[in-house]
Amino acid sequence: MTTAFALTPQQRAWCARLRTLGEQLAPLAARCEDGRVDRPLLRELGTLGLLARAVPAAPPWRRGSALDLCLLRESLAYSCPQAETALALQGLGAGPVADAGTAEQRARWLPAVAAGRAVAAFALSEPGAGSDAAALALHAEPDGGAGDDDPAGSPDGWRLTGTKTWISNAPWADFYTVFARTGEAPGARGVTAFLVPADRPGLHGEPLDMLAPHALGTLTFDAVPVTRADLLGAPGAGFRVAMRTLNLFRPSVGAFAIGMAQAALDASLEHADSRAAFGGTLRDLQSVSHRLAEMATRTEAARLLVYAAACAYDGSDGEGADLARRSAMAKLLATETAQDVVDAAVQIHGAAALQRGHLLEHLYREVRAPRIYEGASEVQRSLIAKELYRERAEARGAASGRAGAGEGPAVGVGEAVRDDLPEAAAGRAADQAGEDRL
Repeated sequence: MTTAFALTPQQRAWCARLRTLGEQLAPLAARCEDGRVDRPLLRELGTLGLLARAVPAAPPWRRGSALDLCLLRESLAYSCPQAETALALQGLGAGPVADAGTAEQRARWLPAVAAGRAVAAFALSEPGAGSDAAALALHAEPDGGAGDDDPAGSPDGWRLTGTKTWISNAPWADFYTVFARTGEAPGARGVTAFLVPADRPGLHGEPLDMLAPHALGTLTFDAVPVTRADLLGAPGAGFRVAMRTLNLFRPSVGAFAIGMAQAALDASLEHADSRAAFGGTLRDLQSVSHRLAEMATRTEAARLLVYAAACAYDGSDGEGADLARRSAMAKLLATETAQDVVDAAVQIHGAAALQRGHLLEHLYREVRAPRIYEGASEVQRSLIAKELYRERAEARGAASGRAGAGEGPAVGVGEAVRDDLPEAAAGRAADQAGEDRL
């Protein structure tokens, strides 16, 4: 745990060790072909025991703390973003299995993922549905009669038809956690999660050529068969499965961004201290020194917000009422800050930073995507606003209840909390719009 969001000496030592491990992993990561899953790197992450920090490797299948995940991702991102990304994608893809999988599913896949022998992928996004889960179009057509052990009458099997895209680790993964529309209810309430092994008939994939050279691809489902044994959770509960995984990983996306921001800042400090300019060094120029101070301050502020969100998650065992807002704030501030810090670092370095192979050239390409995936910045702002109005309405309702019980006026003498007030109406509208957003 933390004390006033200051890391303990043991945590600081662990972060330093992780940075060193990242430096040692960097040459191995550099040998991988762009756009492919780096299986040798994954196996090494497994051997070092780092994957097991993000993926539970043995019963009772308990994952590590959200703060540990943040420290792990931040530290690896500082010295080897490729290793950080490989680890995070394993955790994200296996997250729904750890959260909602059966004993058989967990035993079959989680130890292999934690060892780096199997590659997991989280398959949610579609060509017409990114942050808007209500627009998911991958269709699960019932295939077979109703299951005897399901009082709701769900079928024994389904056929998945449609397309997923921007899927990390596709088409190279060994299994996919797939979210499909089964239609129990409108919007997000009609989505079901499935575990789909990559060798299922009818499942095909193509790689995508991306700005940052990671493995991303498009998956095509042509009547892919799945059964009740492939369910992750109950039919119609898939969106909640996805959100529980994302709520854990969202603050650590911010940690990933902060690791890159810190690497860019440290490179800029060193460059400004040694680069001769105008009879002195760059650091002697007030415009440069003030920019460095701003970069450092914003990076530290974002880091603290990430740690606070992670500690709130751990302190409530992932059930806190304010976790969605805290996680959204952390991801928003950290990813936007990292983009600005890396851009400023490029400006301080000048043309050299744009040369292929330069640290900042790599970070410049890497830092852009976190503002989009696992909930774009615009969606985070909408989610934050929704949560603010929800919390406001709840606080006013609680105050009104105390006043009615004789504890004194809170809203005003004899005044009830009205449902037609602008903030209450806005809260309802945000709830209705936001419940299907990631």
